[in-house]
Amino acid sequence: MINVKEIQEILPHRFPFLLIDRVLELEPGVSIAAYKNVTIGEQIFQGHFPGHPIYPGVMIIEGMAQAGGVLAFKSMCSETQKTVQNKVVYFMSIDNAKFRVPVTPGDRLEYKLNVLKHKGNIWVLDAKAYVDSKLVAEAELKAMIVDK
Repeated sequence: MINVKEIQEILPHRFPFLLIDRVLELEPGVSIAAYKNVTIGEQIFQGHFPGHPIYPGVMIIEGMAQAGGVLAFKSMCSETQKTVQNKVVYFMSIDNAKFRVPVTPGDRLEYKLNVLKHKGNIWVLDAKAYVDSKLVAEAELKAMIVDK
């Protein structure tokens, strides 16, 4: 298990844009399971939508991407920590994104990603998001790890 403090050692994101709270499972080079607790205190709900809060799909995609970043960095086990700190993950594409069920305050978004392909610094991930074991969103993400 990786807690939020350790996540912040891996990812450059900070409040209000750090969108994963904890990593539950990680198999380097294969898969990751992480989650985010969605609360009414999120700044995004001030405008999306007042009186009818819905967690934006783009934020779900970004949360899945951040989980994928943790997976990619943790999979670089041969790299030193200093080398990893000099790297950043860039999105290359988001394909076949689907949003199936609205996510609302009080939900726990569970991100599950599997590596479809990894070659050099390119990662292709099958990403899914669940609330109470129900699929709420999915996409295929492609990212590249590059020097800062």
